[in-house]
Amino acid sequence: MIKYILTTVLCALVFSSCASVTKEPKRYCWVTGLKAEKADYYRKLHANPWPAVTKQLKKSHIQNYSIHEVDIKGKTYLISYLEYTGNDFDGDMKKMGQDPETIRWWKETDPCQSPLPQAKGIWADTKEVFFLK
Repeated sequence: MIKYILTTVLCALVFSSCASVTKEPKRYCWVTGLKAEKADYYRKLHANPWPAVTKQLKKSHIQNYSIHEVDIKGKTYLISYLEYTGNDFDGDMKKMGQDPETIRWWKETDPCQSPLPQAKGIWADTKEVFFLK
């Protein structure tokens, strides 16, 4: 009986410590412009994304990834949201940037976008001001 109780307590401790170690994903949100003359093509690409590209995103520890579109004062903007679950964001993004299919995908999507002046590439960073869990 004591062996059973000790085993039960040990299992409970192991499982509870594992649950407390679970890392929250890091959230990223970016914004860029969408060129009016390329908007339909961009939407078409994202309505049926290439399987190799979505596979690479998952391999890069990206989940809950979405791109939203909004019109503001006659200009169209894209807002990208994702959650990163890995341990080396810069390293994973570098690997993704070296993937041949992802490079080919970006050659299709990048010309559709119109970066904001503050962007360090195509997408400009945003600052989270609120999050409800």
